[in-house]
Amino acid sequence: MPLANSNCLKQIGPMTLKASHRGLVPPFIAMDVLRAANAREAMGERVIHLEVGQPGTPAPAGVLEAARRALAESKIGYTDAEGIVALREAIAAHYREQYGIAVDPAEIVVATGSSAAFQLAFLAAFEPGDRVALAAPGYPAYRNILSALGLETVLIEVGENAHYQPNPELLADIPDLAGLIVASPANPTGTMIAPAELKRLAEYCRERGIRLVSDEIYHGIVYEGRAETARAFGQEAIVVNSFSKYYSMTGWRLGWMLVPPDLARSVECLAQNFYISPPALSQLAAVPAFQCRAELDGHVARYRANRDLLIATLKKAGLRRFAPADGAFYLYADVSALTRDSEAFCRKMLAETGIATTPGLDFDPIHGKEWLRLSFAGSTDDIEEAAQRLAAWLPKQG
Repeated sequence: MPLANSNCLKQIGPMTLKASHRGLVPPFIAMDVLRAANAREAMGERVIHLEVGQPGTPAPAGVLEAARRALAESKIGYTDAEGIVALREAIAAHYREQYGIAVDPAEIVVATGSSAAFQLAFLAAFEPGDRVALAAPGYPAYRNILSALGLETVLIEVGENAHYQPNPELLADIPDLAGLIVASPANPTGTMIAPAELKRLAEYCRERGIRLVSDEIYHGIVYEGRAETARAFGQEAIVVNSFSKYYSMTGWRLGWMLVPPDLARSVECLAQNFYISPPALSQLAAVPAFQCRAELDGHVARYRANRDLLIATLKKAGLRRFAPADGAFYLYADVSALTRDSEAFCRKMLAETGIATTPGLDFDPIHGKEWLRLSFAGSTDDIEEAAQRLAAWLPKQG
């Protein structure tokens, strides 16, 4: 019997499938550098990692013990999308004890790292096409997540004149802003916004209907001044924090948000659909983290010593200009006397010294080709060895 509509059997050539432009964001170069450094290590070469913001220490002893108990005694299953009550209560107690601020546990949303918290915040607070301002230099994932979500990023050039931080004067001539992202201490510069200046920024945003998003993930790692939370100046700001940095829990992928009342249900529904819940084991383990300050403050003392050692060595090697590292564990260094291509410079440094660093281009598409970031979060032995290698190598690059 002849086949009906035999034209249906004709060969159809390969089709070109559509790909979303939302995925065409720049890479997080620090992670590309980490991959290259890991490949060198896999070949048996010694690499000193100054490229990623990761403490060189494990989670505190109290957290590890709580994790062991949870594995032995608890059902590791789904939790509430906003996080377990015990952890949210512990976070609320932290704000009361460290900042003197009353925070209702119901205002707290635990997230799968601060990365997920930023995604939830941007989706809940902004519409596609909204204009959101952020500092340059600044953390690249802010602008890349915003771009992937269809938002317009507005870079604010900040430098020594503004302590590398946004202020109302720099915002005054920028029209139609829906949001502003600030970080104190900041990545990559380590600079901080003084409490009075943060209050001024919060009031400026409130008066103009600009949603303030405050990245506070480096709170606790402070060498100069005091870190204040934006929550001290009203409930309108979205506050994001994390267990990754001060609490030395990067791989546990756990962060939290203080969510304004008008966004609470939106964030909850987004969290339910995107993530179901944060990792249960990490949540159970993190409850005692706030009681481990003696151990964690010991890490901060080491970071300070590492910072001072690195600055002293780099100055002797000819580098003179750094962003003020008031907090966090990064040194943002001007290498314009040596290169106008920080990406190629970092590749050369890795190849010739075995030291992995991150090019400033990752953090600043305007001036970043003349800067690089070095993380001093590792062991003092590693920082000392890196300093010795750089002291021998840098003077030959001019």
